[in-house]
Amino acid sequence: MTEDITIRRVTHGDLTELHALIERAYRGDEARSGWTHEADIIREGERTSHDILAATIDDDNERLLAAIDGGRIIGCVQVSDRGHGTAYLGLLTVDPLMQAGGLGRRLIQAAEHIAVAAFEAHSMEMTVIDQRAELIAYYQRRGYRPTGERRAFPIELDPPLTMVVLEKPLD
Repeated sequence: MTEDITIRRVTHGDLTELHALIERAYRGDEARSGWTHEADIIREGERTSHDILAATIDDDNERLLAAIDGGRIIGCVQVSDRGHGTAYLGLLTVDPLMQAGGLGRRLIQAAEHIAVAAFEAHSMEMTVIDQRAELIAYYQRRGYRPTGERRAFPIELDPPLTMVVLEKPLD
């Protein structure tokens, strides 16, 4: 990772490369190269799709940001306007071979800035699979706190998964 990393909005021209990165970081053997992944919890299916990513960047209530290093996408984060001063942080992705170098923190900071600037958010919310204690701890070190709320994982699995809701004030 170089000092010349830029963070910018994703364009339609980025989607093929971005989709491949997201799948590498969340699913399959390559994901295991990173310090955190879902590969051992969710073994089937894609994390997202090209069509969902395209719809996200076309939606005025969404911002999808990419981290670029040397012309290559190495990370991303999604910010969604939930209304009433709340934004949602999701799809935080860092290339598995570049994790633990501070890029995730930079992407979170960029997402928080966009939440305030674009959506006038006063708080940021996220959900994390409850089995991922190391990831929950990572977000807690960045100021996110469990709300006590739990939500069902959006895909039916056996056994079912539960999501912990975390929130951070942005004021």
